[in-house]
Amino acid sequence: MLKGYLSIILRKMLLMHVVDYLRYYLQRIRNYRKNREFRLKNPDVLLPPDYILYESFQIDYDSYYNQGLDSSRQMVDYFKKYRKLINLKILDWGCGPGRIIRHLPELTKSECEYYGTDYNKKTIEWCSRNIPNVKFSLNQLHPPLSYEDKFFDIIIAVSVFTHLSEVMHHAWFKELTRICKKNGIIYITTQGRSFRSKLTGMEIRLFDEGKLVTRGKVKLGHRTYCAFQPLEFMMQLFQGFELIEHIERASEGNYIPQDIWIIRKR
Repeated sequence: MLKGYLSIILRKMLLMHVVDYLRYYLQRIRNYRKNREFRLKNPDVLLPPDYILYESFQIDYDSYYNQGLDSSRQMVDYFKKYRKLINLKILDWGCGPGRIIRHLPELTKSECEYYGTDYNKKTIEWCSRNIPNVKFSLNQLHPPLSYEDKFFDIIIAVSVFTHLSEVMHHAWFKELTRICKKNGIIYITTQGRSFRSKLTGMEIRLFDEGKLVTRGKVKLGHRTYCAFQPLEFMMQLFQGFELIEHIERASEGNYIPQDIWIIRKR
């Protein structure tokens, strides 16, 4: 909660981006040895530049690659419960530096088509050069995407809504609805009830009333723009979809995992 108040003060002073950039350098120094060891042990693993990695995750090469692989395996297991992974079109919306999508072609070993899109031009340029078997494209901060109506069977949105305003929650979910096929599946992660301990008193009251909590005064979509989503807000957002699964995972030490939502278009 104390960090929450500090975050709000820094935002009011318009210092959040400055502090975040300093944090980038500190993290880079702290993880230098660990990352160097990973490079030596895994010379064939292509890694994005440090700042591209930091913008969407953290500067930890092992976590980026191996936790990304574990998360991808988990997703495939979920998808197999509801769809045969054959001849599907799969989109990673807000793919960042490909932490998830880079693993999916190998894990599924099927004739699926894979797509990734992000608003960060440098990230998409890196992914396009270094990640095979995936079609990447650049999107803007606002809809629309460049895809046809009812184009995708599966859409992945990992920690994307967590950096959007309330208006953009509705605008982007409407856009995902447009490009999702009937009976298509959308996999979303959000900062739900487990993140309540990070909120200030006023934010807790809003959250408990079922209202979206946002921390702005920074660039929309940036890692420093934070949104916390109560269950009631998400259920209203999902109108027109069937909720298949909602997984609230327990905290592990200082690590708080995001909620997982799996929904199906009616």
